[in-house]
Amino acid sequence: MVADSKSAQRPTKPAVGSAAGASGEVSAGSRYHEDYARAEREPLAFWGEVAGGIDWMRSAATVFDPSAGPYGRWFSGAVCNTCYNAVDRHVERGRGAQPAIIYDSPVTGSKRVISYAGLLAEVRILASVLREMGVSKGDRVVIYMPMVPEAVFAMLACARLGAIHSVVFGGFAANELATRLEDAEPKVVLAASCGVEPQRVVPYKPLLDEALTLTSVKPSACLILQRPQAEAKLVKGRDFDWAAMTDKARAAEKGADCVPVAATDPLYILYTSGTTGRPKGVVRDNGGYMAALLWSMKALYGIEPGEVFWTASDVGWVVGHSYIVYAPLIFGATSLLYEGKPVGTPDAGAFWRVIAEHSVKALFTAPTALRAIKKEDPDGELLKRYDLKGFRTLFLAGERADPATIQWAEKLLGVPVIDHWWQTETGWCICGNPVGLGQLPVKYGSTGVPMPGYRLDALDEAGKPVPTGTMGSIAIKLPLPPGCLPTLWQADERFRESYLADFPGYYRSGDAGFIDEDGYVFVMGRTDDIINVAGHRLSTGGIEEVIAAHQDVAECAVIGVRDEIKGEVPCGFIVLKRGVERSPADIEREIIALVREKIGPVAAFKAAVTVGRLPKTRSGKILRGTMKKIADHDSWTMPATIEDAGALDEVAAALGGRDGA
Repeated sequence: MVADSKSAQRPTKPAVGSAAGASGEVSAGSRYHEDYARAEREPLAFWGEVAGGIDWMRSAATVFDPSAGPYGRWFSGAVCNTCYNAVDRHVERGRGAQPAIIYDSPVTGSKRVISYAGLLAEVRILASVLREMGVSKGDRVVIYMPMVPEAVFAMLACARLGAIHSVVFGGFAANELATRLEDAEPKVVLAASCGVEPQRVVPYKPLLDEALTLTSVKPSACLILQRPQAEAKLVKGRDFDWAAMTDKARAAEKGADCVPVAATDPLYILYTSGTTGRPKGVVRDNGGYMAALLWSMKALYGIEPGEVFWTASDVGWVVGHSYIVYAPLIFGATSLLYEGKPVGTPDAGAFWRVIAEHSVKALFTAPTALRAIKKEDPDGELLKRYDLKGFRTLFLAGERADPATIQWAEKLLGVPVIDHWWQTETGWCICGNPVGLGQLPVKYGSTGVPMPGYRLDALDEAGKPVPTGTMGSIAIKLPLPPGCLPTLWQADERFRESYLADFPGYYRSGDAGFIDEDGYVFVMGRTDDIINVAGHRLSTGGIEEVIAAHQDVAECAVIGVRDEIKGEVPCGFIVLKRGVERSPADIEREIIALVREKIGPVAAFKAAVTVGRLPKTRSGKILRGTMKKIADHDSWTMPATIEDAGALDEVAAALGGRDGA
């Protein structure tokens, strides 16, 4: 997909910070290029050395077997246990007293520090309970829980037994939970009675009960964590009380040891949306995943063992799996588990309070969270209450990080703000800026450079690499590095059709962007976010970048709206910063003029709409696809992952009042 108006979309040379102004010192001696080249030149030696940091029960017969699976398998023949690497080995080596998890829940007023020894005790007991419920190696267990320590215990207990867990975001709609139950066929379901939001309590048990009536799959048991905010009614013979069962096991001094599994065995299944409406079960293996995560904690995130690493996500998402649970614990860091929001628990200073109180060294969150804080506290007045002197780095992922938001955070925090790009399917970072190897210069608008093992090209529709700086479909050469999905759950052919068929020899990421002359990757949006305006292929991300630079805009989204003459025309939705008193109509006119100036008349940008909030998923992604269906008067359904259904109503009302929208 060649951009006919490439020069109109971006400057010839993307803005480069001197370490991006306030973004810290750039190491003149970065090892990135050396490590990346070695991983490309000698992948077996590179990843074999990384795997030396894992405790194996049996070493791999071969680091990579190209004959296995749809594209090959990493560490074939190796035997291991991920729970052992995340918990037991740290205790055995004298670090049992070190905090493993810090739980901070402003929505319930609870805080708890769990040492590695304490974590081991909890996981051994829960694993013994699951074993008595009939869970064994290879069985599936569905986990339907909020951000509480027991959710982490559950994941690790499954890994301990060699069972395959599938975490479903707590509070997910019953029909969506049912489809995942149907596909995973779990032996047991672990659930909490409720989740706690800033303004409401969400009962989970009625949703679970309904889901179980919608599916033919019937687990042998459900273990329910009763929370005092909304206790659940248990079904006799099927439902069991979490506390009662674990207390009984504890009193009997029971515990389960680690079960050996193949490195290529599944650790978990994580479902992501499928184009057919049937969710895709992304499979994550044990060995390759551990190796990739272990490498990333030091090299990418710059963390040392024992330091506090905070990923402000949810265990229901891939980010939570990788960087709340597995990576920090395998590496021996302390992971912060936060049950709250960036604003409203109690205010837009919540993140700064947590960083200061718990001595967080690095925070990983979504750009949406920063934009929410920026909207409520644009001048950072709430930050002045807290001492963040030990805080080193802010990492962003999950949604494109516009330069205006990055620069706002840099100025506010005075630390490097690093955007990076990855997917549910990859399990860890595709492109980023490896601060642990010596930070590279920041280029605003770029997600950084490919991590070792990822070989990227921007391709045209025929699957041919496009010239440097030209928009295309971003694809990864096979084989994918360790940590990425080897296939979909019981669906090798669907995996090939979904990811490998379009561009032979490549994994199709589904994202569009370009690669510049220095090898930096600019991810501008999903391939379906490239709009065709009278024959000109334009990135909605590029237009959003211009709009976000306006001084009064907190966040924005651009979609392509069907047009009889031009095919599509862009329509921008803007959310203003708190305290802006100017007329929205005046601001909209300024934004239209700004887009015309920066991108050109070719964009045909004539519609800017002010709304109170943008519709998003619970992970912070803006629902551009649904917004487009509303704008085009196509049929649409309420997304199961939506955070606030009223936001879509507001968008629909705004679109209904606009000519051409």
